Amino acid sequence: MLSFFWRNGVETPEPLKADVTGSIPPWLQGTLLRNGPGLFSVGNTSYKHWFDGMALIHSFTFKDGDVFYKSKFLKSETYKKNIAANRIVVSEFGTMVYPDPCKNIFSKAFSYLMNAIPDFTDNNLINIIRYGEDYYASSEVNYINQIDPLTLDTLERTNYRNHIAINLATAHPHYDEEGNTYNMGTAIMNFGKPKYVIFKVPANATGNKRNPALGKVEQICSIPFRSTLYPSYFHSFGMTENYIIFVEQAFKLDILKLATAYFRDVNWGSCLKFDKDDITLIHLVSRKTGKTVSTKYYADPFVIFHHINAYEEDSHVVFDLITYQDSNLYDMFYIHNMKQDVDKFIETNKDFSRPTCQRFVLPLNIDKETPPDTNLVRLQDTTAKAVLKKDGSIYCTPDTIFEGLELPGINYKFNSKKYRYFYGTRVEWSPYPSKIAKVDIATRTHQVWIEEECYPSEPVFVASPDAVEEDDGVILSSVVSFNPQKPPFLVVLDAKSFKEIARATIDTAVHMDLHGLFIHEKKEVDLRAAGLHAENFLLIFSA
Repeated sequence: MLSFFWRNGVETPEPLKADVTGSIPPWLQGTLLRNGPGLFSVGNTSYKHWFDGMALIHSFTFKDGDVFYKSKFLKSETYKKNIAANRIVVSEFGTMVYPDPCKNIFSKAFSYLMNAIPDFTDNNLINIIRYGEDYYASSEVNYINQIDPLTLDTLERTNYRNHIAINLATAHPHYDEEGNTYNMGTAIMNFGKPKYVIFKVPANATGNKRNPALGKVEQICSIPFRSTLYPSYFHSFGMTENYIIFVEQAFKLDILKLATAYFRDVNWGSCLKFDKDDITLIHLVSRKTGKTVSTKYYADPFVIFHHINAYEEDSHVVFDLITYQDSNLYDMFYIHNMKQDVDKFIETNKDFSRPTCQRFVLPLNIDKETPPDTNLVRLQDTTAKAVLKKDGSIYCTPDTIFEGLELPGINYKFNSKKYRYFYGTRVEWSPYPSKIAKVDIATRTHQVWIEEECYPSEPVFVASPDAVEEDDGVILSSVVSFNPQKPPFLVVLDAKSFKEIARATIDTAVHMDLHGLFIHEKKEVDLRAAGLHAENFLLIFSA
């Protein structure tokens, strides 16, 4: 039983110097900023799902070969309300909360009325994202919380609804070479016809309470739902030099169930269902014009959370995903499932779909004279197919690259470009990551780093300043152990050889996290606000 996954984390508000062994490259100067669930019980109440835990943000700052650790809970409104009440009073996706039994009947009735249309939590525990020059803790709801990347203090809460007509938004945006941020959201209630919305925040946007960075948001386009009452769930999307790729999957949100979940005594997570008899629609949207390509691209049903990368080659759009054949991954993270003994957990979950890295290829130029049932893919380095059907639609089947990997990352300088390598956590019998892997798409081979009794987090690639090859740089991963005799540490791998070159051992509790980014230093600004005496400031991301 791996109880450290759901134990309450602790804050380390002042910089704690790590014990560094090995050699950290002198060019590695900046901060790895990470986010994830870190508080699972308040008073006598506990969350039911691992993705419900209150956000605990932590950072590893690299300075002249030293590493400093820091962590703070996100001081969201959800956090404040729960702590003040000494119980969980704000519902999360896997944990529905009901009125205190001590309240009178009028208070109870008001609570039920307020939950007819959910106003979601602002417990932003999934990722750290950048809009303009500001950083935000993010999840998939209408609220984001701005944070100070140096002190980890929570600054201001921003509501997407005040700036663009969406109810939900992803925690996995894209950034172009100019620093603009692209993201997607869903407009469900109170915004006219339901639709998916793609938007952009300019690189020069920065904000304060009166004028947040989102004040400069620009809508690129909207895509109507295939089914008004059953919108597709999406956790991420793809982007090439000229296109946005949106996979409208058969994993759907039941709007009526969502609106009545509170009254039916079920959580919001139960409103997501996989329709194995449906298809997957793939939308291509021009980044320049906002128009959707008229060709209907479709595939068999699957579940997808993470895109890996996408690019254009010889009049084709190539995009790589991590897919599942069912939606059971979410259920695996209910705390009662995670509390099973390891052997029982393996037996219970052995039939669950494994994450599979797959490549899809969409042909852009289609000759009207081409006979039906012709494979239109002309690229030589993939077995992916795109078959023209009689009605002019294109049926896509993928090329399987690798099995058993999640939380993918790349050298972000190759985002939207043809690339060779991606990195991730190796998962086999369970959602618990046991290894870090590097996958070579060209040779279809992989390398792994493993430490017994340890669980690494999502690997983050940081390119060396004089990089020539795609894999010139380092991999950073926060590692925890179920063995209390093994302290947590940050591992630094040479990305090319995939060998460990350094580790920074932390003399305090470190929690298992989800996503984050690396922020490079910029000269001539004081870091004393972070408790570090240096002449640098954290500005530009690299992940």
